[in-house]
Amino acid sequence: MAQAFDGLIRSAGKEVRAGATANLLVVASDSALASSLRFFLSARSAFVSGQVVRIGPPVGPSEPVDPPLSGRVAVVTGAARGIGEAIAETLHRDGATIVAVDVPAAGDALARVANRTGGTALQLDITAPDASERLLAHLRERHGRVDVVVHNAGITRDKLLANMDADRWNAVLAVNLRSQLAINGALLGDATLLGTSARIVCISSMSGIAGNRGQTNYAASKAGVIGMVRALAPRFAERGATINAVAPGFIETAMTAKMPLATREAGRRVSSLRQGGLPVDVAEAVGWLAQSASAGVTGQVVRVDGQNMLGA
Repeated sequence: MAQAFDGLIRSAGKEVRAGATANLLVVASDSALASSLRFFLSARSAFVSGQVVRIGPPVGPSEPVDPPLSGRVAVVTGAARGIGEAIAETLHRDGATIVAVDVPAAGDALARVANRTGGTALQLDITAPDASERLLAHLRERHGRVDVVVHNAGITRDKLLANMDADRWNAVLAVNLRSQLAINGALLGDATLLGTSARIVCISSMSGIAGNRGQTNYAASKAGVIGMVRALAPRFAERGATINAVAPGFIETAMTAKMPLATREAGRRVSSLRQGGLPVDVAEAVGWLAQSASAGVTGQVVRVDGQNMLGA
């Protein structure tokens, strides 16, 4: 019977009109419920629908503060533009000190994001062999700890599988998955750097759930992110930390603006809300999961896709 509610809420999300959404919270412990209720009952979850979120006992301390990220140090990779830029700005709005990370080629844009958020910019190729060590050293020297890590950096190198070459495959897997594994492993291996009630948020994609023609490398990497989150949740819980994934659908960015009009319109119409999302929609979901008060949510995937008609 409990499983029936999953089907009910996913169907209801596709039937409601006028921009309404429908989501289900399955509560095992109401001691960590408040932050999730605030998120899903507010406009900040406007592009989240048809979701089933399970709230368990709090992982580590979960004291609410105002603003919700006050005093917390947050790393955002791929922060120079698009979704990463919106995440950095949203976490800063909520009180976090931002460490904005991106490749040296994006240095000027990265500096602007860091200046706007009052944070610091770290030019770093996260696929470099020593990237994890350099990131942790920066955090240790500047802040002494890290409370929130948002793995947002990602690339696409699209090609049909029959025509996929090793360079395209390896580049996408290196940025989108292996870099996250390396940084998470380094964080778990450090005895002191993770702050109390740390939050790890990994950006996946609807392509990792439903697949996408011409994106076998991208879909594999983003599905791998989901598997990583589920596998590492118990290990981070031992440190009083949570790890979750956010899976965006069609989001209106500078990159999607370059798509042919028909392709963009198709991307908008495959959601129940019949529109694309905005970078801030993804950022708000990250902000909710980054809160200390969201301690009951871990090892989960939250889709920010207007309830895409495809996939789960």
